[in-house]
Amino acid sequence: MAIALAVFALVLAIVLGAYWVVIVRPESGEQQTIRRRLRPKRVTQLLAKLEKDREALSAVGPVDTVLVRLAGLSTPLQRMVTQSGLQVTVGTVVLGSIFFGMAAAVLTAFVTPYALASFVVGAIAASLPIFFVKWKAEKRLMKFEEQFPEAIDLIARALRAGHAMPAALQMVADEIPAPVGEEFKRLFDQHSYGMSLPDALRAFGDRVTLLDARFFVTAVLTQREMGGNLSEVLDKLSLVIRDRFTVKRQVRVVSAHGRITGVVLGFLPPATAGVIFLTSPNHLRLLTDDPIGHYMIAGAVVLQIVGVLAIRKIVDVEY
Repeated sequence: MAIALAVFALVLAIVLGAYWVVIVRPESGEQQTIRRRLRPKRVTQLLAKLEKDREALSAVGPVDTVLVRLAGLSTPLQRMVTQSGLQVTVGTVVLGSIFFGMAAAVLTAFVTPYALASFVVGAIAASLPIFFVKWKAEKRLMKFEEQFPEAIDLIARALRAGHAMPAALQMVADEIPAPVGEEFKRLFDQHSYGMSLPDALRAFGDRVTLLDARFFVTAVLTQREMGGNLSEVLDKLSLVIRDRFTVKRQVRVVSAHGRITGVVLGFLPPATAGVIFLTSPNHLRLLTDDPIGHYMIAGAVVLQIVGVLAIRKIVDVEY
């Protein structure tokens, strides 16, 4: 029995060895030769250039390392910088905030001996770059929302003319100005460089944090899975977005008085306190020197923040 098994194993090894030498090895060599011909050195170098590494959060190496470790703080700020369209990095915003905060605190320390005033002024100055980036992002999204229906109409017309979806996206990137053209160019480039269209559309929806953009992504992905007339769906979506934009403008007109009132009531108390502090600091010594005055200042700040948030909640009408 053992001799029979040994003979069987020997014969099997001879057959498999012959099969590998005669068939498998030559085919493997031919496949490697074909791959080398299809992927010459210059194509490999080109693909290496197209493959992007992780987007650097800062041009300064140590700052970039720290921001990568603090992903919970840097990720929202990076998304905000991307939405703003500014050609800056997260590290630039962070370092700018630190510089403005320290400079304002030092200048305030020369004017007044109170450490609390230096801290408050420094904190306000440090938040200015972040608020500027946020303001630019909101302004860019508002402009995107205004141009978006025109882009959807262009895609629908291109699809009715017989163009494919990638070609329609390229038309939008070429013919619609920024910021819609920039976002669709990035969408088209991601798809052209190898990312699947559904993944590129989802990334587009993550970058553009608008409900209308998510409607567009959902409509295209649903049509790709279920079928249907995408151009007709996009026509109706464009009409819905225009109606929503009209309603939003009407809501902003109606709530303009409330928003202005909130801004005035929010800035009036600290502005008045700042003017009194600069012109007649003795009038505020009762609050700054007495321990009870410290509690009164803290209570006033808390009530001020609660009031501003309440007014903002009232004027922020859902539509």
